[in-house]
Amino acid sequence: MSTTLAVILIDRFADWEHGFLTAPIRDFFGGTVRFFTPDGAPVASEGGMRAVADGAFADLGPDAYNALAVIGSAVWMSDAAPDIGPIVRAADAAGRLTGFICGATAAAARAGLLDARAHTSNSRDTLKAVAAYRGEPHYRDVPHAVRDGHIVTAAGFAPRSFAFEMLQALLPGEARNLGYYKQELTAERFA
Repeated sequence: MSTTLAVILIDRFADWEHGFLTAPIRDFFGGTVRFFTPDGAPVASEGGMRAVADGAFADLGPDAYNALAVIGSAVWMSDAAPDIGPIVRAADAAGRLTGFICGATAAAARAGLLDARAHTSNSRDTLKAVAAYRGEPHYRDVPHAVRDGHIVTAAGFAPRSFAFEMLQALLPGEARNLGYYKQELTAERFA
């Protein structure tokens, strides 16, 4: 089976959090990227970009993808957040690589996926605000993505390490090419 990444987007998704992951899967590694929204309708990013979906959450099953990425949005921290617990628990049970970045880590906490795994988020307090969060002893206060088995978490300011951790886990046979990509991801320096 060729590599397929399913990406969950909700309204006000963070524009900058998926590009370092989705573009290389399609352009460098010849994989497929499919986007899913709550009802299959377009959603708008924080910057106003309209994203057209390939399907609805109801279409998501772990047999249809190799990896799942849940992109951040401030909505994940609100009562308006969609319940993706059944989707991400099914991915976890199937051993699918699943990544949560920024506010999407709240969805992972609600689903119980962070209870016993090393993880990170925008801050410890971000997750402590989620009533269902039980993973505080496993929280890592680091500026980069954290991978524990097939679960990857990252703060919204770490889209590069999020992408790299996801790609490294998803494409272990591409170590050389991923080494080049890591050099590209880390080349930029601010003066």
